[in-house]
Formats: sequence, structure tokens, C-alpha cells
Amino acid sequence: MMQALGASAIATTSAGHAFSMGRVDGGTLTRDEALAHAQDLVSAVTVPVSGDFENGFGDAPDTVAQTIRLAYEAGLAGCSIEDTALPDFTSYDFELAVERIRAAASAARALPGDFVLVARADGVMLGQYDTDEAILRIQAFEAAGADCAYVPAPPDAKSLRRIIDSVTVPVNVLASGGYANTLHTEFADMGAARISIGGALARVAYGAAISTAKDMLGGDFSGLRRAAAEEDIETLLTK
Repeated sequence: MMQALGASAIATTSAGHAFSMGRVDGGTLTRDEALAHAQDLVSAVTVPVSGDFENGFGDAPDTVAQTIRLAYEAGLAGCSIEDTALPDFTSYDFELAVERIRAAASAARALPGDFVLVARADGVMLGQYDTDEAILRIQAFEAAGADCAYVPAPPDAKSLRRIIDSVTVPVNVLASGGYANTLHTEFADMGAARISIGGALARVAYGAAISTAKDMLGGDFSGLRRAAAEEDIETLLTK
């Protein structure tokens, strides 16, 4: 449906995938599950698909490198790797974080064609370190071979501009939370190269379901009138 509506690329979301399986986000999915899910999306669309592969499904650089190779075999155009140990949500030490990206980049460069490695510094979003540390990390990630840098949820637009200006590789931004009111053109003016939404669209869908279900379980079914028409869904699925 997103492709039919005009999306130029698709990405998996670890949160949305985990929710759909009755789990919380952050280290609850196995690599095999994430790869199978990615393959389902790749087979459903003709636009590029990128994978949210959390921390690469392991701490060791060799594990991350293998994840990159498997992501390519699954048909993905790229994937992101976080600097966060899961399920504890603690940031890897600087040197290990860089070594993991170096191993991932080496694996990606050995693949035929182009594979976009997005290196994520998630510590700002998780309260593990500040913007200055995030900038040091993505600069080191760029030097280690990352194709794109990503610092989700910086505290303000000034910090986001600093992040974008700190590296020469493209920078991905997260258009949710405090940045949900930021327009596409405003992100472009800052110099952002890619925009992703994380699990926000999944949470919008769950929000509608939760609200309607609460009313329904209380005896009010009127919220069901907000449902999309079946023929509209079918039109997008067959477009």
C-alpha cells in the first residue's frame, strides 16, 4: 500500500515487527525472523527495501558482518546497525562500536553492487550520551566505512543541524516524536538526505485500534465507521 501511495523506498521497523508478533521492541526478534520478514517485504514491492536490523543481532563484529551478508542475500538494498547492546539498551564502548561498523562496512564492500550501510548512534535517544558524543561516533563510523549516519531524536533542530554538518556522508533523520511537525522541505533545508519514521506509523495504526477497541469494549461501536473501505485497500494492494 505504501508503494501504491507513492513511497520511493520501504524500510522494516523492529518495533512494528515485534508488536505484530506480540513482543516488545529491542532484542526480542531473532535474526532469522527479521530476515524472513524482510524477504516478505522485498517480494511484495519493486522499490528498494532497507532493514532495521537493530544491533546486528550480536555484539561481536564478526556477527554483524555476517548479518550484512545475510541481509544482502535476502534482497535488501541496505540496513542499519545500532551501537546499542540489547536487550539492556546500553551503548557499546566507543572502540567496540566503531569496530562493529568497520566489520559491517568491510562485509558490505565485498558484496556485488551497492549496499547502503547506515550506522546509528542511538545513545542520545536512549539517554546514554550527549550530542557531542554522538557526533564523535558518527564521524568515526564514517571513517570506518559507513555509507550513511543516523542519530535518532536529537534534542532540538540546532543539534540536528550540527549532526548533519559534522559528516560528509548522507544523514538519515527520524520524522517522529518531537520532529513530527517538521516538514519534508525543512528537513531538506537542514541538509538531511533520508527521512525515516521508525515505528511511528505502526503506532498510529495501533493507536487507532486501541482507541476504537476501548470504545467497543465499553459498548460503543461507532468508531468502526472510521475503517478504510475494503475496496480502497484492495485497490492499493493490486495497483
